Amino acid sequence: MVEIQPELKKVLKPVHLWALGVGLVISGEYFGWNYGWGVAGTLGFLVATVIVTIFYVTFIFSFTELTTAIPHAGGPFAYAYRALGPFGALIAGYATLIEFVFAAPAIAFALGSYVHFLYPAVPVLATAIGCYVIFTCLNALGIKESALFSVIVTALAVLELIIYLGIVAPAFEAANFLKNSLPYGWTSIFAALPFAIWLYVCIEGVAMMAEEVKDGKKAIAQGYISGILTLMVLALGVMIFTGGITNGQSLASIDYPLPAAIGLVLGRDNAITKLFASIGLFGLIASFHGIILTYSRQLFALARSRYLPVSLARLHPRYRTPHVALLTGAGFGMLALFYLDTSKLVILSTFGAVIMYITSMVSLFVLRAKEPTLVRPFKAPLYPFFPGLALGLAVVAAIAIFYYYPGLCLVFFVGLGLTSLIFFLTGSHKQLIDESLYRSPPAEVSFSRTNPAVKPSEI
Repeated sequence: MVEIQPELKKVLKPVHLWALGVGLVISGEYFGWNYGWGVAGTLGFLVATVIVTIFYVTFIFSFTELTTAIPHAGGPFAYAYRALGPFGALIAGYATLIEFVFAAPAIAFALGSYVHFLYPAVPVLATAIGCYVIFTCLNALGIKESALFSVIVTALAVLELIIYLGIVAPAFEAANFLKNSLPYGWTSIFAALPFAIWLYVCIEGVAMMAEEVKDGKKAIAQGYISGILTLMVLALGVMIFTGGITNGQSLASIDYPLPAAIGLVLGRDNAITKLFASIGLFGLIASFHGIILTYSRQLFALARSRYLPVSLARLHPRYRTPHVALLTGAGFGMLALFYLDTSKLVILSTFGAVIMYITSMVSLFVLRAKEPTLVRPFKAPLYPFFPGLALGLAVVAAIAIFYYYPGLCLVFFVGLGLTSLIFFLTGSHKQLIDESLYRSPPAEVSFSRTNPAVKPSEI
């Protein structure tokens, strides 16, 4: 008999959500985006970044409507279920898992690369695996402790980026930024979109913590909006000033572009360069920690709703955290370290993200028509323009990623096909979930894995 207590603790405040939202993304300012220079040049990537920034501003202001109206740990999965039914929820849940599960090993690689930059004798892969072990254990200790850690580490990461801008800004030269700035033509902007998305991807992970928020209606909106504004300033600042230091192609294929950039300004052996590389780990740690927290909640929500084995919804009896989901996500992430490099992980993660963005915006439109009386503490401004623009740009991004990286997108769709086949063959599509599950956090009850007659509405 296995007892499951599927109720999460409500301890998060707006500052925690700001830290989690910024922390989930801020590693994107430290690495990954620079691969966009390799496919589009500095100017081409700047245009791609501006387009993606417009998308994220419109998307987050629209997505906040869904998160505050349906505060559920499943996030996009819950919104799609309510709007589009069981199969729509399957697509959204699968896409969200791909986004977060593959983002984590990309960051783990960057953590390993930063450590290797400081200590060349330390292998990148060993550090990456060690980070999984350490931060999976830390997340298992409790959401309050994890959130406090996120606030501290995120604040340090933001401060470090501000210091970085102060160091490199005097060395900025427009001629450097514009030199060979569009080597592959204007169409290369589309090839750069996944790397521009990397500057913001995963901020929507705050939705997966919605059940754990005090006064969630106001706090979620405050956390999202403050987070996206912070990231917008940092993303554009880091990308533009770094591009004005040297030829961007020299930084386009490494996982530690910021320490390398400071090394060009101050010298690689300068004490400040090494110090920056050391504290630069804070930004990567903030995102890695937050993404582990997020994918565990998504696995938990999918399992609680019978889309995945219910054992993944088990909570630790003492710490009240989904420890089985944490271990499972870590296992998949560490496996990916052996088969995919950073750029491939970034592309897979961002493709999963844009598919989820599409399902979320479609869900918003459907719910506006289907449930006009649904309580919406925060409404998307300029409706239907904002969500419509977000949906259109997400579709463009999905098409562009599929066109330029069809092999990786095929991996995504093969996985979705297999998941869908299992979903229908097991009859899960017939197990309708009580929609009250998405109107409020589920009541705390116990159920047994050995009793398949337990109804989803009883969870």
